[in-house]
This record gives sequence, structure tokens and C-alpha cells, in this order.
Amino acid sequence: MNMIKLIMILILLTVYPVVPTESKQIAVLTLIGVGDIMMGTDYPDKYRILPPDNGRHLFKHVKRILKRGDIVFGNLEQVLIDSGESVKDIERPNTWAFRTPVSYAYNLKNAHFNVMSVSNNHAWDFGESGIASTLQALDSAGIKHAGPKGDVAELLIRGIRVGLIAFSTNDLGYNLRNLEEAKRISKKLSEQYDILIVSFHGGTEGLKALHTKNAEEYLGSESRGNVVRFAHTVIDQGADLVIGHGPHVPRALELYNDKLIAYSLGNFCTYGIISIKQEKGIAPILKVSLDKNGDFVRGKIYSFKQKYPGFPLPDKKKSAVRLMKRLSELDFPGSKIRIDDHGNFSRLETN
Repeated sequence: MNMIKLIMILILLTVYPVVPTESKQIAVLTLIGVGDIMMGTDYPDKYRILPPDNGRHLFKHVKRILKRGDIVFGNLEQVLIDSGESVKDIERPNTWAFRTPVSYAYNLKNAHFNVMSVSNNHAWDFGESGIASTLQALDSAGIKHAGPKGDVAELLIRGIRVGLIAFSTNDLGYNLRNLEEAKRISKKLSEQYDILIVSFHGGTEGLKALHTKNAEEYLGSESRGNVVRFAHTVIDQGADLVIGHGPHVPRALELYNDKLIAYSLGNFCTYGIISIKQEKGIAPILKVSLDKNGDFVRGKIYSFKQKYPGFPLPDKKKSAVRLMKRLSELDFPGSKIRIDDHGNFSRLETN
């Protein structure tokens, strides 16, 4: 090659640099997830507290963001039923039962929710009749649900088959402490759907529950599972995204084998009874984009905070972003995820 040709090639490479031919990840699905939802209660009479106008305005400050998701998901921490007595002994200390009219399901529908977890420690407050009423109310509003055994939310989004299953820490539904069952059902569903999303309600509760540990957690003497071990297990069996609830405070994000885990989204709209003091009032909205393989592409944390008696408002201080960024860095320092000060997060590329 003569000198003139060499010079011409160098000039062309400078003006038109070589672009890697490796294709970039393309997002095909967006999920927007929130934490616990309890839209007031009318049970028992002494604790009756329902929002004005049947709760139609509880989500007015978040609807604009929620409508951007293909899947809009939350944890319904109450029973939708119009009458009846709780199966719990609510005279015992720290024992609560939440009963809300079935018409409130349409508040969720109007806020653009299309999937709800009903697998938690309040889903069965009114026994079999309560869970049946809740599922029927959600069905009537056109909202998919995941809760009792056999109840898996199924969605078809632009030709992509999506399944969502919910676990908690009791045997009325799928129990996250039963790892053998979790392995079996996760593997089976991952073969049935293009993308499998797993929700769980586990871990201890309260202001001391901010940090996520790879260890068994307890609420008093009650085992609430090892949520890190559970999340890793279901991903190893084919799950693509794991979203946690239960601690009533936000927790860390982790990227495990290219799959995102959100260990807790805290309280989102908990009107009346549930405490929203300090970090318990931080109400993040999590937006996650996945590719066709269910791998994490990008995400965003939107900062909201609850105002008494319990509904989400925009938080200019970005408390949710700052808290979840700090917890993610402290609890999972080896996780390849980067959260910026505006809540955008992505995979940390390393050479």
C-alpha cells in the first residue's frame, strides 16, 4: 500500500469513525411499579377512615406517569368487600384488618393500574369470601391479579406473552419460604411466558428494615424469609424481573445476572391507618424497561412522598432517589447498576 492510500484511509477513519457492529439492547416492554396501596378502611367502626369522594382523587398526582407503562403494577394491601367480619382477632395488639368498598377498584383502573398483587398479610383479612370479592372487584374493573395458588396474571403486549406471579410468607398462596416450590413454579412459568415477572411480599417491617440482608428476616417471632436468596433463586429458574413489597420502606435495587431486583417499593398510597412517618412516607414510582429476553435495559425512579392521611405527591427533594441510590450502593456494592441524581439508572459498563 503506497503512502497516498494510507493517508486517505487515515483521513476517512477520522471523519467517519468505525462504529461497533454489535447491536444494542432494544426495550420492548415498560413496567411501572409502586408499593403498598390501602385506600382507606371502614372496618372496624372505631377505625373507619375513608377518603372524600370515594377516593377518586387519591392518584391524581401520579396518573400522568402511570399511564406511560405497558404494565402498571402495585401491591393491594387490603380487601375489597362491602360487608362482613374479619377472620382476625383485631382486639389483639397490633392486629389490623382493612376492608374497603368494592367500588374502589375503579380508582385503580382510572389511575391506569392494570395488574395488582393480592399476595400479602392483609389479602386474607376476611377469609375466603374476602379474597373472592377482591378478585371479582378487580376483574370487574379490568385489572389482572396474582395472589392465591393458581392465580397468575397473564398479559399479551405487542405479541409478547407476559406472566406475573406473586409470593408472600403464608401458605394460602405461593410461599417464598418454600424455595423448592418457588423453583418449580418459576421454571414452569418461565417456559410458558416470554417474560416472567415475580412479585414478593416479605422481609421485616419499619424504619429498621431499610437495609437488605442475605439472611432470614423476622417480624417478632414470625419468619419473613430470606428475600435475597428467594430473588436470586427465581431468577436462576428463569424469572426476568423481581419486585418486592412488605417492609413499608423503600429498599435497594440490585442487578443480578442482567435481571433487575427491587427489594421494596415501600408505601405508595396508604390512606389513614398505616404510618407514613419518615422513610415510611417515601413513595417511589419505579419505571423499568426490558428487552425481548427480559434483560434490564434502563430505568427511572420518580420521587413522590405521601401527605397525611396518605396519598402521593411529587417530592422536589427527590427523597426516594437519594434513599434508593444510597441503599443500593451500600447493600449491593458489587451490583453493576448506576443511579444518577435524577433517578435515571442503567447498567454500569465495565471494560
